[in-house]
Amino acid sequence: MSKPLQVHPAASPERAVNTHDSIVVSGRYLSYSYGRQPALRSASLDVRRNEIVAVTGPSGAVKSTLMLCLAGVLVPDSGEVRHDGQVISAASEAERSRLRRSTVGVLFQFGQLVPELTAGENVALPLLLAGARRPAALRAAADWLDRFDVRGLSDSRPNEMSGGQAQRVAAARAMVTAPSVLFADEPTGALDGLAGERMMTQIVRVAREAGTAVLLITHDAKVAAYADREVRMYDGAVEQGDLA
Repeated sequence: MSKPLQVHPAASPERAVNTHDSIVVSGRYLSYSYGRQPALRSASLDVRRNEIVAVTGPSGAVKSTLMLCLAGVLVPDSGEVRHDGQVISAASEAERSRLRRSTVGVLFQFGQLVPELTAGENVALPLLLAGARRPAALRAAADWLDRFDVRGLSDSRPNEMSGGQAQRVAAARAMVTAPSVLFADEPTGALDGLAGERMMTQIVRVAREAGTAVLLITHDAKVAAYADREVRMYDGAVEQGDLA
């Protein structure tokens, strides 16, 4: 039997020191088609450790497709994706799934919490799936809920939360494994202005403290302003700032 995963509490700010110059995610000349319909067209993008990058562009620019390829959810038709120098675009689904459970966090527009689970159980879920013991996973979940100011909701289910609260719980779940990179796809798209500002402020703060890079997909200029760098996509290609 494999040894249970060692669970650590939320990372301290020291983890972010002297890591900004190393590339954590690299996608080079990525192409992807949905059937006969081309989507990505030789798109390239590098993200440094502890950097926040916003990918912007009009609807239909396939920003989310680029993110899913970089996250290892989709396999590009051509091109190469590397995480910390390791090629993942040629890895098996099982290998890419292990990667997403350990070093990658993904946050979607609507959070996608499991409705039958409490906030604490939702956040602990990635750790439990990776083999952590339940008490340790729930303690780590509580730490991350605290980071996003929703620890008081630990025993609440999604239907008992506001949209902003549920999205912060989803962000805590995406960060609970202390990933090297967080992929956030329109994380404020379903929130009103005030809740969206609070969400972005907390994502930036927590990512800085944990030394986690963030790739942020957005069409909102106010959200993009939280990033260190903005790149634009149009018709499946990265227009500018493609390489870090």
